[in-house]
Amino acid sequence: MSGAISIGQATVLGVVEGVTEFLPVSSTGHLKITEGLMGIPVDHRSVVAFTAVIQGGAIAAALVYFSQDIMRIAGAWARGLVRPEERYRHDYRFGWWAIFATLPVVAVGLAAKPLIEGPLASLWVVAGSLIAGSGVMWAADRRGRHKRGEDDTGFRDALLVGSSQILALLFPGFSRSGATMSTALLLDLDRVAATRLSFFLGIPALTGAGLYELKDAVGAGAAVAPLAVGTAVSFAVAYASIAWLLKYVAQHSFNAFVIYRIVVGVLLFGLLGGGVLHA
Repeated sequence: MSGAISIGQATVLGVVEGVTEFLPVSSTGHLKITEGLMGIPVDHRSVVAFTAVIQGGAIAAALVYFSQDIMRIAGAWARGLVRPEERYRHDYRFGWWAIFATLPVVAVGLAAKPLIEGPLASLWVVAGSLIAGSGVMWAADRRGRHKRGEDDTGFRDALLVGSSQILALLFPGFSRSGATMSTALLLDLDRVAATRLSFFLGIPALTGAGLYELKDAVGAGAAVAPLAVGTAVSFAVAYASIAWLLKYVAQHSFNAFVIYRIVVGVLLFGLLGGGVLHA
């Protein structure tokens, strides 16, 4: 079956990607469900690559939204490379933490690429991961003491939160943001700090994945126009989604996301079991 994606389908997928990339509901899971409903083969090489590339639009939105923070951290890191007195600053150390926290997910992503693009791309895996991830998020939100802010984070926090992205990499539906936010909450960060840390530590890995898949997307037959449209739409929608999420978590728990994920997971199991969707 062809993995060709039309402009209209790319627009829909861009909206889905933009809405769900940073919400703890699994963008990959929602993209696979949407692709399945539209009759797009979720495990086709060009489709997998297309999904990774349009994430670039959402990542670009995060880069723009957090540009001041990113420039501050990058500037402190660069100054610390040549000025020893700068190396005691939190921003300098956080720059290194972000680099080291990304290495585990990169290593696993490269080593497990055939599994990620093959058996683990199944919608059965997505459905199970949506529900399993909900349980983790529910427990983390209740067990976490929400007492630590962003300035209280250390290397251990960054490494554990960054490494937790592996769960979402191997089990689409678990949610990268869900895994990182849950880990941060279990480390007693408050919800806003957990959400911002999820953003900052997700940007390097997601940027790298998009660039890595770009050549495969074009080489596998993904047309340039749908890629451009999907990426542009995901950028615009993701920017609005980021702004909304940060305001939401400042005043609410993650209960709504937990319930939503369970409902979607159960519905997906039903659609697969009834033959409406094919894994």
